[in-house]
Amino acid sequence: MILMDGVGTFFLAEVTMAVPHHCGFRVLETMPQQPQWKGKLHIAIAPTKMIDRMEWLLEKMTEVGIDEVSFLDCANSERRVVKTERLDKIVVSAMKQSRKAWKPIINGIQSFPDFLSHNTNGKRYIAHCYSEIPRTYLFDELKASCSVEAATVLIGPEGDFTVDEVNKAMAEGYVSVHLGDSRLRTETAALVATMMMHLSNS
Repeated sequence: MILMDGVGTFFLAEVTMAVPHHCGFRVLETMPQQPQWKGKLHIAIAPTKMIDRMEWLLEKMTEVGIDEVSFLDCANSERRVVKTERLDKIVVSAMKQSRKAWKPIINGIQSFPDFLSHNTNGKRYIAHCYSEIPRTYLFDELKASCSVEAATVLIGPEGDFTVDEVNKAMAEGYVSVHLGDSRLRTETAALVATMMMHLSNS
């Protein structure tokens, strides 16, 4: 059987003991893996009211490839509590299904100002729908920054970030971006951003 440690290694192993809820095994071969993308990919998102949409999103982001996911409590947020235990189990299951050796970090929810106050490494972007605020296409920004070792993208709630939140993020060094001409649901926007980061960093 194949085991994984979540930090970059697969193990070929054989079962040596099996009892209810426990098993023993012997490692036959250690197989270190290199990440399939460059740098650290981080999505910070305001969770949707229906948590099953976030569960679906985490499954798909894990399959595509992501390093870290954070949850934001914004002015227009529909959900202000997130239980990470179940989400963590979904991520582990998606790792197994997609044969990923790296387990994404799942952070609990924090206020939008608190998240901004953290010194996030690498490039930082805030995706929003306000046409009156100058924006660039995220994928163009990522391609132009192909040597960047880390990228964080902020995704707002269904009602979007407020203008004040966008301005505060820009004041903290976040680049104002859009994800294309279509207006996307929160989980769709996060998956599109993940794909853009992954493709530009592969």
